[in-house]
Amino acid sequence: MWNEGDPGGAGGGGVSNVFPRPSYQASFKIPSSPKGTRGRGVPDVAGDADPFTGYQVRVGGQNTVIGGTSVVAPLWAGLLARINESLVSRGKSPVGFINPLLYQSPMLFRDIVQGDNDIDGTLHKYKAGAGWDACTGLGTPDGTKLLRALGG
Repeated sequence: MWNEGDPGGAGGGGVSNVFPRPSYQASFKIPSSPKGTRGRGVPDVAGDADPFTGYQVRVGGQNTVIGGTSVVAPLWAGLLARINESLVSRGKSPVGFINPLLYQSPMLFRDIVQGDNDIDGTLHKYKAGAGWDACTGLGTPDGTKLLRALGG
């Protein structure tokens, strides 16, 4: 779990004060927001957020390391594109809105159980722990298990 404090930043996550909790999160222990709202818990899933230990990418002809949503979202898109390719090649339908399946199948993830995203230590909220949490969501995906769960 990435947390370098105020000067270095930390992973995101929390509970929305704006968006309501979706039905697929109903059975999960999602805390209230700091304002007391029982909103949508984020993130759904995790990836390496640290900009120094993230993922090797090539940008403008130069190798660099990027972490966080800017790289994790495209990685998820790529994973689902590969899964869709595999499913379609077997005559099956591609993945659609996948969130309900993910929340019904937390065993498809590597749970992250250590760390927090309390950047300055004052909120005393959002520690990583067993199951869904507001630091790492369900955890990081196991692509092979996810493909199998989708029928591939």
